[in-house]
Amino acid sequence: MTDIIIITLSTLGTVFILLAAIGVVKMPDLYLRISVTTKAATLGIGLILISAAFYFNDPSITARVIAIIVFMLLTAPVGAHMIGRASYFTGVKMWHKSKIDELEGQYDPKTHKLYSKDQKIEENKVDDISKG
Repeated sequence: MTDIIIITLSTLGTVFILLAAIGVVKMPDLYLRISVTTKAATLGIGLILISAAFYFNDPSITARVIAIIVFMLLTAPVGAHMIGRASYFTGVKMWHKSKIDELEGQYDPKTHKLYSKDQKIEENKVDDISKG
């Protein structure tokens, strides 16, 4: 029974990693590539690690697997967000068929400040000048 669980989890993990690799090649822009890769690869690696925990059946290895999975779940989305944010601010273009750009008009490249939709860049420039 354990062998079936190991084979199933490792196969599913491998399929998700394969889908992440295909997503890197097939997605049309950086932002979609980041999204696909982060989600699929994190899930795939997590499933393979769980299958390793079942295979070795050792509490110390299971604890390490859990620690690695938690670390991946905490760091992968943050890293992907930071790469996407830096890419957007440096001017990497979105795919031409993208419908929504929620940050459009909210970033001031001169001051490198990101404003909310309620704030206007011009109003904040006046405030910055009066403070400085």
